[in-house]
Amino acid sequence: MRWLLCALLLLRLQLGHSRSPAAELYSLEITNNGPITTGAQATVQARLRMKNENVTSNWYHFNWVYAPLILIEKSEQQFNSIINVTGEFPGTFPVSVWVTHKHCWLCRPIARNVTVLQITEFITGNLTIAQIEDSTVTTHGSSSSTGTVTRISFSLHDPSHYFKSASFVYNWDFGDGVYQITKEPFVYCNCSSMGNRTVHLKVVAEWEQVGSIIHEREIMQKTGDFTTALELLDAVKSIDIVGSRETHVMENLNLSLHINGTPPLALCWLIKSECIPLEGDKCHLVEISGSCYNLSHTFRDAGQYCLSVRVENGVTMLQTYHGIKVQPAGIHPAFFVLLCTALVSAMLVLVLYTTFRSHKQQKDLVEVADFDFSPLADEHRSNNSKSGCGPVCCRSCFLQPSKEAAWESHELLHSFYKPVKMYTL
Repeated sequence: MRWLLCALLLLRLQLGHSRSPAAELYSLEITNNGPITTGAQATVQARLRMKNENVTSNWYHFNWVYAPLILIEKSEQQFNSIINVTGEFPGTFPVSVWVTHKHCWLCRPIARNVTVLQITEFITGNLTIAQIEDSTVTTHGSSSSTGTVTRISFSLHDPSHYFKSASFVYNWDFGDGVYQITKEPFVYCNCSSMGNRTVHLKVVAEWEQVGSIIHEREIMQKTGDFTTALELLDAVKSIDIVGSRETHVMENLNLSLHINGTPPLALCWLIKSECIPLEGDKCHLVEISGSCYNLSHTFRDAGQYCLSVRVENGVTMLQTYHGIKVQPAGIHPAFFVLLCTALVSAMLVLVLYTTFRSHKQQKDLVEVADFDFSPLADEHRSNNSKSGCGPVCCRSCFLQPSKEAAWESHELLHSFYKPVKMYTL
């Protein structure tokens, strides 16, 4: 426990130490290539950098604290230092370093830093998933496409070549009841069902080693268990653009994009004078959770345009293009509607005026005819004629024939008018 107490005390001193003026001039970077398995070697590297270019270059000394790890090798140059250490039991171990001037070990450190090295008793490595299509290998994290060949491979992390003489056996469990044992660190599968699954792998390494006590060969073995998630998605198979290929300036063009693929989808579109492949984020990028997207755009200038569309869902990517011809603006739709409204209003006024005038003329033509065919009426009329032609009033005699002529020349009513009085002879 003494090494742990020393390391904690050193860390506390480093954290609690106030920043010196030299710390403003230097920076110290420290890295390690862990994790490693017990018995293997780890490399820890420290590099000193100048924050100010005006600082005079000098030789420096790197002071390491790595207990209880075992030092295998140490190398030092002007601005960096490297140590190789190993550990016989698993754990997490801090490794610290501080830098002083070459010939002034007791001087105040100009920079310091610390890193943590992880040592385990198991095999170290990781699983990767790749998709193979048309002899091209692409990686999309834990996602792959249904209907294509998926390669699941194991990468051994052995920076010191500790397992160089070992033989490996790989036990695969694909999470759907399928198991496979191989001697190669990879396996291929062609999954047709969409969904999420978990792939398990157990790695067994065996090698011969000469014993340190009785100097006899003995079989050494280490194992490691690894797990990765596998997400199977449908590939983006097609992009259908539904809408007109012609429009006018300042008109709103509406297009509908129908995508055959598993959401969520990343859709990127761009309208230019020519069709171009879309790369990166130099386009209008939208995230959609369905299979349809409505696009609306208004053109300000006439000409030939091209809509470029790119869709991807994490495993596949597909592009398509849609040509659009923009014609100059003719009669504005608002003016056309106004013209139609005025024309309809004028026709309505004309119809109302014609109807009103016809109705007024019909009222003017209504007359009442009163025909009296009785003998008394004829006698009365003859008496009036005789008495009107005397010497008393010559003027009445002259006026009488004109009234009768007016009665005879006046047009009778039309046949569809009913007589006011009806007489029976």
